[in-house]
Amino acid sequence: MTGFLGSYLYQVDSKGRVTLPAAFRRGSDSLSLVLVQAFPDALALYPDENWRAVEERLEEFVQRNPERRRDALRFTANAYSVSPDKQGRILVPDRLRVVIGIEEEVLIVGALKRIELWNPDQFAQSDRQLDDEELSAIQTIFL
Repeated sequence: MTGFLGSYLYQVDSKGRVTLPAAFRRGSDSLSLVLVQAFPDALALYPDENWRAVEERLEEFVQRNPERRRDALRFTANAYSVSPDKQGRILVPDRLRVVIGIEEEVLIVGALKRIELWNPDQFAQSDRQLDDEELSAIQTIFL
């Protein structure tokens, strides 16, 4: 599978479930993901194989910086294993939805190795114009 690409606007149902886009579920009968608040403005969904690399980096971080163990625990304490049901829905716990401000709608954004869940208004506010230098630096990736 190539990386996760695109953005999709979905409703959050009354139980806090969100449907994952079919494009993100394609080719996987038993998708297993880890949901975590890895960023201040979005939730992240990592497929298990990509989460393993995050776990390894987190363990290395704690080994090099034992005084930062509680910082690492902040992330793992709010991480959840989720799998889409037959309708492609995952449950997003209330405490995570509240922190990000996801209420009735969620913007699901492909971020290559992960999927991000955003409050649509927050995402629109963060979408800014790049100046020429920033744009040039990013465009070199595509050359």
